[in-house]
Amino acid sequence: MAVLNVVVLNPLADRHLEVIQAVDPDINIIVTDEKSALEKMPGCHILVTWGWAETRPLYLAAPHLEWIHALSAGVEKLIFPELQSADTILTNSKGIHGIPVSEHILAMMLAFSRGLTISIRQQEAKKWKRMPTTELHEQTLAIVGLGSIGREIAKKAKALGMRVLASKQEVTTELFVDKLYPPDNESLLEMLSQADFVVIALPLTEHTQNMISLPHFTAMKRSAYLFNIARGTVVNEADLITALEQKLIQGAGLDVFATEPLPETSLLWNMPNVIITPHVAALSPAYLDRAIKLFADNLTRFIQGRDMINIIDKEKGY
Repeated sequence: MAVLNVVVLNPLADRHLEVIQAVDPDINIIVTDEKSALEKMPGCHILVTWGWAETRPLYLAAPHLEWIHALSAGVEKLIFPELQSADTILTNSKGIHGIPVSEHILAMMLAFSRGLTISIRQQEAKKWKRMPTTELHEQTLAIVGLGSIGREIAKKAKALGMRVLASKQEVTTELFVDKLYPPDNESLLEMLSQADFVVIALPLTEHTQNMISLPHFTAMKRSAYLFNIARGTVVNEADLITALEQKLIQGAGLDVFATEPLPETSLLWNMPNVIITPHVAALSPAYLDRAIKLFADNLTRFIQGRDMINIIDKEKGY
């Protein structure tokens, strides 16, 4: 095989370069940024980028490109007509996000259940007043979209004594799920009606855009909390604001939004029953180490002609 040119649109430490180079010492690794990437594309065979990066211009300038790998799980900006109709392989980094995202979700759930959201505001005001608290133990968690992240959330929730419900496309045996639901809307509404905490963990596709809307909030308990660590537009944000204002649900923990950064004019900023984090749920000092290890494994498979992991169905978008 001729020398492979691998263009990476993210800074890499020496240890990351060593992991890739260990697959084949003759691989030519080109680390660049989006501004300078275009000039690197004519000779590029493999592109390593992010799922939200504008990749189409790079793709059109890369006649020898055989494979695009996303360092993220989401690949929404990597699905475009030219790629869909080509033989170019598309993979993602699914499977590396579960640990930090599940801890982020638990932090938000515990913050609400133990009244920490109120305590922090009272601390700033030097106000000594006890607040209502509850427990996660024996509460019901519903996970909408049981992928690798959802499974890690379910695992940690069961360790805390929670009842776990989940929905997914295919019926499978799930060790940490008490009941599994199909993804149709009627089943989803039934699942949501039982939940004290709801986590949205779906990929963003044509079919999941604005999937969670006012009827779903209406079906939920008035005491329930919604958490979104998927993509902002999987949830209809205007409907969510309505649900919070009308107290159809108790509160929300949000790491993703329809527009990022979240505009200063958003009503969500000043809602006392909302936790806002700036799309950081998956961040971890170990993130890139895990992502590069996964890429190197797939690179080995690619070179050896073996089945690759995390291949995206370009029609479905996941």
